[in-house]
Amino acid sequence: MRIAFPSDDNQFLMPTQQRSYTRVTGSAPIIIRSVTALEMVGVLPDLVELFAETVNSGSPLGFLAPITHTTARSYWVSLIPELEAGSRLLLVAYDGDTVVGSGQLALSQRHNSPHRAELQKLFVGLASRGRGVGRTLMNALHAAARQHGRTLILLSTRHQEPAETFYKSLGYVEVGVIPGWTIDRVGNRYNHVEMYRDLTVNTDDQG
Repeated sequence: MRIAFPSDDNQFLMPTQQRSYTRVTGSAPIIIRSVTALEMVGVLPDLVELFAETVNSGSPLGFLAPITHTTARSYWVSLIPELEAGSRLLLVAYDGDTVVGSGQLALSQRHNSPHRAELQKLFVGLASRGRGVGRTLMNALHAAARQHGRTLILLSTRHQEPAETFYKSLGYVEVGVIPGWTIDRVGNRYNHVEMYRDLTVNTDDQG
């Protein structure tokens, strides 16, 4: 069964397994897989490499550039307990056997918010940008959220940068801007915009 996203240029997100999704296009498909704690060992080197490249090329993802591979590896290893506990979902995008991107959902563990998740650490490798990988990851993350009963997705990103426009194109709504939420290595401050999407409300992309 294919799930269509009308405003996504006739691209589709197709559940191929419980934990795998495929973006069907005229070219080779981008495969999105949910990675477990046990599977982290196999994908760790690729995630470390891509993550360090992304941060050091100007997308901080919560870190101060430049970061070393050791720092990047420590971050990914730190996620293993949450993956084991089921409080975090990790999705990885593959082009063939090559890791080209990733995204995460932190699932709220509070008793009064079992419907909520926070989108974190969405990134696509430099060589794969402009191919719709980020949108495909987001569609898969939304599908995974629904599978886990999560319909309210929250996120934070730098204000007035391309990521903000990208998320708004997917139906995310701005809550407000926090001045100086993050800094860089020399102390420059960056405003961040808080956003949300209610997956129970239909939007054009149907993601």
